[in-house]
Amino acid sequence: MTTLIASSVVRGSQQGESHGGIYLVDFQRQAVRQVIDWNSADIDWQGRGWDRGLRGIAFDGERVFIAASNELFVYTPDFELLASYRSPYLRHCHEIAVHQRRLYLTSTGYDAVLGFDLDANRFCFGLHVVAVGNRFQGSPFDPLSVNGPAPANLLHLNNVHCDNSGLYLSGLKTSALVRFDGRTLRRVASLPRGVHNARPFAGGVLFNDTVADRVRAVLPEREISFAVPAVDSARLTHTDIDDSRIARAGFGRGLCVVSDTLVAAGSSPSTIALHDLASVSTRSVVTLSHDLRNAIHGLEVWPFESTTLTP
Repeated sequence: MTTLIASSVVRGSQQGESHGGIYLVDFQRQAVRQVIDWNSADIDWQGRGWDRGLRGIAFDGERVFIAASNELFVYTPDFELLASYRSPYLRHCHEIAVHQRRLYLTSTGYDAVLGFDLDANRFCFGLHVVAVGNRFQGSPFDPLSVNGPAPANLLHLNNVHCDNSGLYLSGLKTSALVRFDGRTLRRVASLPRGVHNARPFAGGVLFNDTVADRVRAVLPEREISFAVPAVDSARLTHTDIDDSRIARAGFGRGLCVVSDTLVAAGSSPSTIALHDLASVSTRSVVTLSHDLRNAIHGLEVWPFESTTLTP
């Protein structure tokens, strides 16, 4: 059974409290270890969620990349901080992905995707995305210049996925999975509004249908879906906070492919479920916290040898 790495955000936390972290989760032993507690004092406390918590996760050799809202951090597999990088156009980052020698980041606050050169260790590419009717247009820009786009969050781009066929984008308001082939942006699949983590999968598309509280795989010959794990309301904590400031119970976000038939999906309060596409069953569920404010954000397969986890 695979070990996963997950990031979380804590919405509605007060200054001085933890507002998220990084966890290693061993499903075979049902063991969890928190390896980073994100309690930096350098936080923008305005708005819902925003700069609080850790976001996307990606890997390059022996480097672990973890995004915060406006900064890209680099760690060793033992979570020793190596470096961090900023671009003036990285704002409200959600997910990140590595392909070949670049790391791509969604900059939700600019309706953009940024590229980070993994050899030069610098931001090197920017693509500003706009909707024009039922289509999308992209404008390249230098992510280190002063001539980039103005802040905007019209599409709420929240996911990027890369493979040899192109760079795939999606967000709460795109209503589509969009592919960038280096020249043009094209819709390749229709999506409900409000989705997270959409990506091509097995000739179709896989995503968190967050509004419907389901994980969906829309494949050429069939559609498979799984319900977000039910939450025991009696065990929830911090339920007295104004719910406009926190992720509701059952909010689905965080998704990774474990194998051809197994996917892992996150939800709130911080819970991870392993779903089996072959048997259309949920094989295992691990809950990291019953704090209603604590929600999974990033989720990936841990590619390194697991350290000892405390059950």
